[in-house]
Amino acid sequence: MLLMKDIMQEGNPVLRKRAHEVKLPIAEEDYQSLREMMNYILNSQNDSMVEEYGLRPSVGLAAPQIGISKKMFCMHTYDESGETLYSYAVVNPKIISFSEEQTYIPSGEGCLSVDEEKNGLVSRAARIKAKAILVNLDTLETSEVILKLSGYVGIVFQHEYDHLHGILFIDKKKETISGVKPVIFAEDEPTAE
Repeated sequence: MLLMKDIMQEGNPVLRKRAHEVKLPIAEEDYQSLREMMNYILNSQNDSMVEEYGLRPSVGLAAPQIGISKKMFCMHTYDESGETLYSYAVVNPKIISFSEEQTYIPSGEGCLSVDEEKNGLVSRAARIKAKAILVNLDTLETSEVILKLSGYVGIVFQHEYDHLHGILFIDKKKETISGVKPVIFAEDEPTAE
């Protein structure tokens, strides 16, 4: 089971390397790494596990963050409406197009590899299209897909994708972002009384 001590921290050179393509067919050790990353995310979303093991909550984790310089990451989160779950084990992703329109998370981005005090605003493409291999971690079946992601889920994908290129969100952080519509989460929307 991955713990916070297993997560590489800012300053570790592996976080600044461009990761290598995952060789196909996917090796057993790569499946195992994907399973461990997904398990960390799921555990970190469980309040009792967070408390018992001192986990920082997360929605994504990339292989370089656990010291493996390979192009793979996992993400497990709902979109901003809170209705659709996006749970992906991603191998060899390539973003093939970005929208000119930008968006951002109004509360700022954070990262397991960076001190929480450094959380901050990052402008990202509002919509992306990416080519990737998705792995079903139960059956180990793989499928080559084109993903069209937008809003919060698109931001999570871009954040993890950056890790595969040696980029941390703090490289893109801004004090303020103007002229860009933020992602609005369903629980933050004003309700009529």
